Amino acid sequence: MSKEHLVTVKNLKKYFPVEKGLFRRRRQSLKAVDDVSLGIGKGDNLALVGESGCGKTTTARLILRLLDPTSGSVYFAGRSVFNLSEEELRSLRPQMQLVSQDPYASLNPRKTIRQILSKPFRLHADMSSNEIEDRILRLLETVGLSPPELFVDRHPHEFSGGQRQRICIARAIALDPPFVVADEPVSALDVSVRAQILNLLKDLQARLGITYLFITHDLAVVRSVSNRIAVMYLGKLVEVGVVSGLFKAPLHPYTEALLSATPIPDPERSRSKQRIILRGDVPSPIDPPPGCRFHTRCPLAVDECKVSEPVLHEVEDRLVACHLRS
Repeated sequence: MSKEHLVTVKNLKKYFPVEKGLFRRRRQSLKAVDDVSLGIGKGDNLALVGESGCGKTTTARLILRLLDPTSGSVYFAGRSVFNLSEEELRSLRPQMQLVSQDPYASLNPRKTIRQILSKPFRLHADMSSNEIEDRILRLLETVGLSPPELFVDRHPHEFSGGQRQRICIARAIALDPPFVVADEPVSALDVSVRAQILNLLKDLQARLGITYLFITHDLAVVRSVSNRIAVMYLGKLVEVGVVSGLFKAPLHPYTEALLSATPIPDPERSRSKQRIILRGDVPSPIDPPPGCRFHTRCPLAVDECKVSEPVLHEVEDRLVACHLRS
């Protein structure tokens, strides 16, 4: 917790207006991100995990200022991201990059790899054509596409999913950014190539000193790549801590349920493992339940959970939002 933060998130909220009823007269708000505070230290690989629709990607888009917040603040290297002018934001863009979930959808199918990878340099760097060409070839080698001359004039549809994701990673690191958001970077890939991409991301972090926000719903992936983890449920953080400690002894009932559902490669251990089956469905973010948002599904909920909303507080070696942990 004492490590200097590269990214600091304070009381971040994002509510999307929803119109309902006849003639759409009734306006409500979908609370995608609701009062999230978080710090990402320099050199960290922070995993943001939770069920689909819990607000992970919206949080990342707010941090990158691809969305404007309802309220709250984000600081990058001490600068408020939401108070920057258009020119200042343009100068910040090269320092905060994104690797998206679907590599095919994020690459222009009409452009060659040379054209795709040259764009960051033409927008943000004062380089000659020869310098850009040399940098493109070195980028392709860095991400494992070698010899680069075989790939540079091809189009995205001529590559496999794993190769396309390598190209997306090359584009993200082109301008040596200190911070990269990896949004489900392996979920769209075959199992056989996931480990290769994860190893590439870890290698790049060690070589280039990149700080990652790693978004995923796969806790098995978290164990292999991240050093810290933040668990999100229905727009709120419920537990934040070091990966090793959280996996060994989760404190929040939701975290415990997520870990119990993680597959174990050992058949004997898998058969004896106790699994926590959550009752009911995830409540609507338009009308979340009062008190603790998890109480409608929590097997340990007490009366206080139904009326009083817990806040993140320090317990042992981490932060947890639960009335039962103090």
